[in-house]
Amino acid sequence: MIVLGLDPGYHRVGWGVAERTGQKINVRAYGCIETDKSQDLPERLLYIYTDVKKILCEHAPKFVVIEKLYFAQSVTTALKVSEARGVLLLATAELKIPVLELTNSQIKQGFTGFGGAKKIQMQEMVRLVFGMKEKIQPDDAADALAMAYVGILRR
Repeated sequence: MIVLGLDPGYHRVGWGVAERTGQKINVRAYGCIETDKSQDLPERLLYIYTDVKKILCEHAPKFVVIEKLYFAQSVTTALKVSEARGVLLLATAELKIPVLELTNSQIKQGFTGFGGAKKIQMQEMVRLVFGMKEKIQPDDAADALAMAYVGILRR
């Protein structure tokens, strides 16, 4: 079973592909879609959409895990992130790939056992769980792998 985790953002979208073979869950690929800060939001959204479609087509996940939107600080940032999230959902719907939406605390709880885990703790747990030598940079990619892992466990 192949699962893609997507950590939405308008500057950077973390993505991680995990694969379950028997009882083992392995990393298949990960990275970030990074947009150019000098571009207007519509161009940035198009870039995200195009890249995520390539990732979806290349890895053919059984389903996608996307983080539900949460914001505590800036409404402006939340709106832009929600627009990027909409582009991700559009790409999955267009390719008829089911989506599992989880909150940040559900992902942290499912992956570390603590819903309030910090970014650095998530990166370290991803490194340990997947047996990697170094932590994944940037943390958006690590979060996306954690999402894929939790998605596999939930299915």
